[in-house]
Amino acid sequence: MERQEVPPGTAIIREGDEGDRFYVVFAGMLSVSNKAMGKRDLLRPGDYFGEVSLAMPMPRTATVTTITPAVVASCDRETFDEFLRPLFADD
Repeated sequence: MERQEVPPGTAIIREGDEGDRFYVVFAGMLSVSNKAMGKRDLLRPGDYFGEVSLAMPMPRTATVTTITPAVVASCDRETFDEFLRPLFADD
């Protein structure tokens, strides 16, 4: 995984974009919103995002924006498929 420090007000992922990375929040607060429902959630350390478009063939379902300075770690689709996708699958 790659660690990234992100300043406040930065959109890390945008609704409608193709998904290419999975993220875990290490520090900071992030807002989750989409066009249909507006603000939907608040992410804190320990939360994750970006799994939907990697687990299913669909574009990003929400925009995630930093509220405070944040630290996230992310992995690419190949790493997600190998190590994380099985955790999201129903057996």
